Amino acid sequence: MSALSIAEHTNMERDTLRLLCSVLVKPATRVELCRLLESDSFYEPLQRVIFEEVKALGAVDAKQLLLLLPGRITNRGFPDFEMEDLLTPKLVSEQDIEKLFQSALRLMNLDENDDEAAANPS
Repeated sequence: MSALSIAEHTNMERDTLRLLCSVLVKPATRVELCRLLESDSFYEPLQRVIFEEVKALGAVDAKQLLLLLPGRITNRGFPDFEMEDLLTPKLVSEQDIEKLFQSALRLMNLDENDDEAAANPS
């Protein structure tokens, strides 16, 4: 793992999911962000499943996404999943979006650095 602690990485994952589920993000933007991220970017199992389901739902409206996710997450083996506890998408303000985008970009950069390290072992 890179210089990030597990807690920092998990927080980046959570922030990225909050961004993806925000009503302030257009469906096409969400699809593009999902395309740029890998499931392997998410170390925490529940957060990985949430990402995979967000990606699988594609360009749906955020309200539809938030309605569909809990059932899909439960079907993937997380019956106690609470959307509000993990993502709190309704609490994301426009000012928060920049911070959340930064987390998503950092997560993407970690993927690129990991790919480069695998291609060029020392």
